[in-house]
Amino acid sequence: MPHLSRRQALSLIPGAGLLAAVAAAPARAAAIDHARLLANTVAIFAGTSDVNARPEVAGKLATIVSTARQRLTAMAQAGSGELFAGLALGTDDVNLRLAYQYLYEIALATRTPGSALDGDAAARQRVADGLRWLHERYFGDQAAGYYGNWHNWEIGIPTHVSRTLVLLPEELRGDLTATYIASMDAYLRNGKNGDVDLDSRFHTGANLADITANRILQGALTADDARVTKAVADQATVFATIDPYRLEHGNTDGYYRDGSFIQHHSVAYTGSYGRSLLTRVVQTLKMLEGVTSGGQDLPAVVQRWVTDGFAPLIFEGWMMEIVKGRAVSRTSSGYTDIGVVVEAIADLADHVEDALPLKKYLRFLPAADTAAFVSPVSIARYAAIRADASVPAADLNPPARCVAFNAMDRTVHRRPGYAFALARSSERISKYEYMSGENLMPWFQGDGAYYLYLAGEDQREVFGVDYYTAVSPYRLAGVTAPVEERRTVPELYGRLWYENPGHPLNFTSSSESQNTYVYFPRAGNAFSGGATLGAYGVAGMVQSDDAAYTAKQAGLLPDDFVAYRNARATKSWFMFDDEIVVLAAGVSGQGGRDVVTTVDSRIAAPGDAVALTGEQWDGRAWQPGAAVAPRWLRYANGTRGTAVGYAFLTRQPVSAGLETVTRSRRVVRTSNPDTSITKNVFTAAIGGDVPAFAYALVPNATERALRAYAGGPVSVLANDRHVQAVRHKGLGIVACNVFTDGPREVERLLVDGPAAVIVRSSGGRTTVALSDPTMKRERVSVVVRGPRLRTVTADEGVTVRRVPGGTLIRATTHQAYGRSFTATLD
Repeated sequence: MPHLSRRQALSLIPGAGLLAAVAAAPARAAAIDHARLLANTVAIFAGTSDVNARPEVAGKLATIVSTARQRLTAMAQAGSGELFAGLALGTDDVNLRLAYQYLYEIALATRTPGSALDGDAAARQRVADGLRWLHERYFGDQAAGYYGNWHNWEIGIPTHVSRTLVLLPEELRGDLTATYIASMDAYLRNGKNGDVDLDSRFHTGANLADITANRILQGALTADDARVTKAVADQATVFATIDPYRLEHGNTDGYYRDGSFIQHHSVAYTGSYGRSLLTRVVQTLKMLEGVTSGGQDLPAVVQRWVTDGFAPLIFEGWMMEIVKGRAVSRTSSGYTDIGVVVEAIADLADHVEDALPLKKYLRFLPAADTAAFVSPVSIARYAAIRADASVPAADLNPPARCVAFNAMDRTVHRRPGYAFALARSSERISKYEYMSGENLMPWFQGDGAYYLYLAGEDQREVFGVDYYTAVSPYRLAGVTAPVEERRTVPELYGRLWYENPGHPLNFTSSSESQNTYVYFPRAGNAFSGGATLGAYGVAGMVQSDDAAYTAKQAGLLPDDFVAYRNARATKSWFMFDDEIVVLAAGVSGQGGRDVVTTVDSRIAAPGDAVALTGEQWDGRAWQPGAAVAPRWLRYANGTRGTAVGYAFLTRQPVSAGLETVTRSRRVVRTSNPDTSITKNVFTAAIGGDVPAFAYALVPNATERALRAYAGGPVSVLANDRHVQAVRHKGLGIVACNVFTDGPREVERLLVDGPAAVIVRSSGGRTTVALSDPTMKRERVSVVVRGPRLRTVTADEGVTVRRVPGGTLIRATTHQAYGRSFTATLD
């Protein structure tokens, strides 16, 4: 699959001739079939007569009609100053956005073939009157508008307005189109002269795709070739692969070579904003079909997003938590999250040269709930693919896969029985995301928090919003946290953000300082990354303070701004077939505070048959509550038939037990329903004065398998803040992270750090993988001691030569952004 620069993207999007004209001379832009563009758009959202007659679409049509009837009833019951009953307007931007959404939902029903409201003139008139009423009272006055969240004014409301105008008959639109376009341009305050500004930090990634999609429709409504052409050209930039060393417009938001997706400039966001971007660009491909002449090679780029970016993060139909930002606190599940992804893949299959892998994947994934699909056409297309027995079901992931999303500080390790997902952070990537009252207690989500998904399990029972509700934010699995109590942003400041516009940093709700220090602060460490060798991997991170604490210590922040100091730890994760080995060193609470490292936290329904077993180092049975050092522990949910084992490779007390917890989902998100959930919470943790330790997570473990670790399929070779290394005897692997400068001895290896290295010896051959987790080094090298080794294969940028006492493998890591380099030797 191709990696594209912005210039290549502009030459490939459908309508390539049009965009070439834009690049050379906008005045010569090619003519556009605006009627076809509008018809395509109506078909996307309302379906067609043929499609809507299909039985699998009946549920969608029924929902469209019932929703519209509810909105019409609410209009009829509206009181003074209301357009819809119960939706107060004038000071709440969310309610204003909802009012426009409701008008769109009515308009949609009146344009949907087969709908009981199709062609309903009275309903359409209500929509047109409602648009006029809202503009006159709440949208047209620029001085009174633009309160609350910028997104509602620049994206949310314009999206509903633009689509509603497309759905209304031309005679009803009348002067509304010109009136609203003028106002929407004026509200585009983060742009330039009422248009997109590619240098704006607000006009990137999914946000840019949304804005430009709206402007394409606005241009089609007014037969404005230049507006459509400019919007298509602007949206084309999101297809370009982000090159962090050659940024266009200073933008870091988008897809990276390793499959990472970033939004908000530093947040790992495939599972939320990435989904939105995928949906929007595929819709644009459908909108522009037949509208202009030109090639359609860009779908291949989007197909790579699916294969390299989305597929590793979807486990048995569940979107992993590590790429959802603040959306982890929402009540929608990981199964619901992939609905729009599935819809986009089904639509994309109609545009790519080789659709078979996508169709196989759609048949492999659990059946999606098509009620969440946007388009009736997509529902019919998806149903046809699912019913096609000639297409075998097949995952886009190989059975064993280890993916280093180093550009967004994430790692995913997959095996047939489980998936392991790790969230890291660095000076490049945020520790967490909080915003708008969402994800209220996020403090440690990027400090090595991990999630172990077991095959065959209903992930709603073990992860999702209930995991964050029931599990203490200080006890997320994998986290090393100081023993202290922190307060949420609303508790600290009495509002959803920190307000201080008089400070030199100008703290307002959407200011850069708010982003940097409140919403999604980055860490301070450079070392965060790792290497992969085939389906095996190693990752490492040096835990640090966030940007807010560092700035507060430097006197850069106001006195009343609260910043928290973090604990310290140097950590590594070694990912094999049957286990993930975790090493920690230099563990400290800092400032005299105690510190706790959570080995695992898992939740279960109160009625589940949960059992904890274990064994001490002397062979005696371990008992819950015992202050002893276990050799291994096992958590088993007999009701669900799942189990996780913990094999401890060092001796230290481990606190482990079960607790029944009842909390409201509102503790993690202010707008969640005040619904109390009760969970049985299992936690295993290492506390006290234990500066270094090692253990293995063993998915689906039996007690017999856990006892076998006493014999040592895995052994720890080094574990301090300079070097962490393990050997896996059964796999013939030695892997290490070297965190400090200079050469370090690791068994038969001499590693020039900082570096991550994996060496596997098998069948007379040695394979070496190297990477630079700091992303700052010109080259990384390792010497393999022993007889001279001959190069069989080597990646570009890798050199191999004989040196006294061994063989030197050197990788040029300059501007590789953490990528792994491999060489195979005889």
